[in-house]
This record gives sequence, C-alpha cells and structure tokens, in this order.
Amino acid sequence: MREVLLLCWRDTGHPQGGGSERYLEEVGAQLAARGIKVTLRTARYRGAAKKETVDGIEISRGGGRYSVYPRALAAIAAGRLGFGPLRGIRPDAVIDTQNGIPFFSRAVAGAPVTLLVHHCHREQWPVAGRLMGKVGWWVESWLSPRTHRDDQYLTVSLPSAEELVDLGVDRERIAVVRNGADDIPAGVVVGGTATRTTHPSVCVLSRLVPHKQIEDALEAVAFLRPTIPDIQLDVIGGGWWERNLRDRAHELGIGDAVTFHGHVDETRKHRLLSRSWVHVMPSRKEGWGLAVIEAAQHGVPTIGYRSSKGLTDSIVDGVTGLLVGSAEGGAADVGALTAAVNTLLLDSETRLVLGEKARVRAGEFSWEHTGKGVHEVLAGTAAGVRTSGLVSALSPSVHLEDARAQ
Repeated sequence: MREVLLLCWRDTGHPQGGGSERYLEEVGAQLAARGIKVTLRTARYRGAAKKETVDGIEISRGGGRYSVYPRALAAIAAGRLGFGPLRGIRPDAVIDTQNGIPFFSRAVAGAPVTLLVHHCHREQWPVAGRLMGKVGWWVESWLSPRTHRDDQYLTVSLPSAEELVDLGVDRERIAVVRNGADDIPAGVVVGGTATRTTHPSVCVLSRLVPHKQIEDALEAVAFLRPTIPDIQLDVIGGGWWERNLRDRAHELGIGDAVTFHGHVDETRKHRLLSRSWVHVMPSRKEGWGLAVIEAAQHGVPTIGYRSSKGLTDSIVDGVTGLLVGSAEGGAADVGALTAAVNTLLLDSETRLVLGEKARVRAGEFSWEHTGKGVHEVLAGTAAGVRTSGLVSALSPSVHLEDARAQ
C-alpha cells in the first residue's frame, strides 16, 4: 500500500474540531510513519492554509461546512485527471469519514473505500433544524448504508458497531479499531494524591456544543453545593455553546464555583486533569470518549451516561468508572448522574480504586496500536479482503459476537 486518501469535514485545527478529527489525523500520522503517502482533504476555515504538511500528512483544504463535500469530490476527480489541488492523486485506499454525512467518495475515488463512522447521529440531528435533521438522518440511516453496501466499515467501539448493524450493515464488513492516547506531556506530574486539589473538584473535558450536555454537570454541582459547599467544576474545552453554559451557571447560582478554561494546550489540559477528583462526561452520544482515557491516565474515574452508547466501551462500569441511567436515557438520568458524583466525591476509597483501575486500563491504548489496526483494515481492502470485529495490535481481529465478551 503506497498511498492513502483521508476525507473529513474538519481537521483538528478547526475551531469545532474534536475527537473524530483527532482519530483520523493520528491514524494518518501513523500511516505516514510507515512510508505511505497520506493526503487529507478537509474544509478550509479562517486562518487556515489551503495546503500544508503536518506530521507527514499533506493537508488540502477547500469549502465550508457543506460545500466541503462537493468540492472534495471535484478535487478528487480533477486530481485523477492531473490537475487541481489533488493533481496526481492515485490512492490505494480511501477513508471516507461519515460525521452524519459521508462524502460518497466511491463515485470518484477509483480505489476501495472504507467508511469511518464514530457513531450514529439520530439523537444529534434535531440540532440541525427540523428539515435538515430529517434529511440528514435519512442520508445516514438509509441512503449511505445502501450506497456503501459492499464497502468496508470502520468504527471505534463495539456499541457503534452494533448501531451500524441495526442500520443494516453486514457484521462481516464492520471492523472496530479503538482510539489510542498520547503519552502524558513531559513536565506534567502524573495525577495522584500529591496533585489533587484540597477541595472536592469535578472536571469536564469536552467541546462546548449542545449534544455534550454540559448543563447536566452544572446542575449536578448546583444540587450538591448545599452539602458540599467547596465543590468546584473545571470545564476544559471551547466551543460556540460556551456563552449559554456561562449563563446557565449564573442562573443556577454557581458562577463562582465553575471555571471555564476554554481551549487549552496539551500540557495545561493534563495538569487540570491531574488536579481533579472526578471526571464527568454527560454527553448525549459518544463513539468512544477519548477524554475518558485521558482522565484515566491520571487515575481519575469517569461518570457518564449508559445511553451514550460509546461510553459503555470506554468505561468499564463499576471498575474504571460509573455508568448511570437507562440505556434509552431521559431526564431522570441527571439525578442518577448527580448521585454518582456525590458518591465518588464523598467515598475516597471507592474513588481511588476506580481511578487506579482506570489508570491500568488506559495503558492498553496507544495511537501506534490504533494505526497498526487501521493499516491492517486498509491493507485488506486494497487486497479485496473485508475485516470484521475488534482489531487489536496485539492479536488478530475478533468477530463482533466474541468481541462483545472482551
């Protein structure tokens, strides 16, 4: 395999870039380190260059939130004819990232396409508006599975794989390669007794957008404050929803108990995680939840919703953290989330045990392993072979039914 094309609507430099983009770029860097030519086509945004090379990945940008899709297809088609921003491109494999909507690159790619789906967006489409939400879900749930009925699928967790099966995707075409994690930056003291705050502290590491439901963490802190008066919440991350969250904190009367740190660099992020007692991830939906592993590196257990699906894979309930609420979700889950936060803040022994087990499990994940797993999947597609089940760098792929028990 000599050349790979990656397609994604954003890159990690985008103001709204997140875990999905991080996964793809880390995979691209790992492929590039193997001597493979890697090109990423994505949207352009203010301050971004049309073309640059990052970590061995040749990044080509063009188009905006929606126009990125047709412009990418046009660039691929033109590139195969020898002109345009992707001139001369001849990929042996393509990763088409479906963040709700795929690029439908199989129409012009001239190479086997692997559809990367972090999770399905049924619960998130309403945010796009009534009409767009209906059209988007139709594309994701009906059109895309039929268009890609012969293509390889790649996802990041076992629950996300089951969601794809529910949409009619054959199990034999769904490979699961979990997220990796970076090493803790040099100079950052690994989380432990010496780094924790003297006051009960909760943190949320997330993009600030509606479906992350940071409001639930705010409500939990507001409810617990009368009995845990020195409780503090650190919100790590930025996003367009931040103003709404700040307003909500003041409405709840906890403005002085919440610190919005905004987007921070890796060193600052890990220092904040190392200070925390508990990490909360109240997201409506996750494919995996990279922040769970990053908190775990510092011995910090995560509390999240069972209904988020992906967190049921990244959190081992009662072992490395706590999952609350029903699988279907609902308003009552906020109460369960609050109760779980209260339990871990007041029960230091349980918090310590969960945190240390989370730390051990975090050591199982690396981007090198992720890159090796995705390379195996792409090499298979280039050879006309489909991969299914959990793909591990340490063992051959495992079928989904067997992987569910792991």
